[in-house]
Amino acid sequence: MSAKFGGDTTDGSERYTSLAIILHWVFALLVIGMLFLGYYMVDLPKGTPNRAFYFNLHKSFGVLAGVLILLRLYWRLTHPVPHISTGIPRWTDKAARWNHRLLYLCMVLQPATGYLSSSFNKYGVKFFGLALPSWGWEDAKLRDLFMNFHHLISVLLVALIVIHVLAAFKHLFVDRDRVFQRMLPGGAKEKKVV
Repeated sequence: MSAKFGGDTTDGSERYTSLAIILHWVFALLVIGMLFLGYYMVDLPKGTPNRAFYFNLHKSFGVLAGVLILLRLYWRLTHPVPHISTGIPRWTDKAARWNHRLLYLCMVLQPATGYLSSSFNKYGVKFFGLALPSWGWEDAKLRDLFMNFHHLISVLLVALIVIHVLAAFKHLFVDRDRVFQRMLPGGAKEKKVV
């Protein structure tokens, strides 16, 4: 990547720290679960208890995701990414960086637009039953505007996740360059990146 990400290693890459690995996999499971839940719940009949339950569950996990992504973004900005060996083509390095930047942007905007959409309807947002402050008033046009952004971001997020996963599998099965293993729990002892 760039000089700020550390020096070369002989095995192809440095590992991420344990906390970075935990944050990555917990957030990956949360985001994928939220996407499945989001697409599932919109087809449930309006006015049914199941729909209300799943919408409130989605909002609760969305608030949790919003807080966690801010923590993850803080961690990412204050801790350099482990260096990848120079054998990676420059264009794939740039593509990976842009994919990560767009993933982070979507992961910040997704809960924000969901919260805003809910702030402009009569139901608001409850975090596992606890009513949270509303940032708006009942307004169907604004609710729909933010909901449309929320949906579009989810489509972009799915595309970026697919690209991310395909690239990870390419490193694992085609390149066999140990880049994939940098984000797996366990394995070789971490190299401290300062």
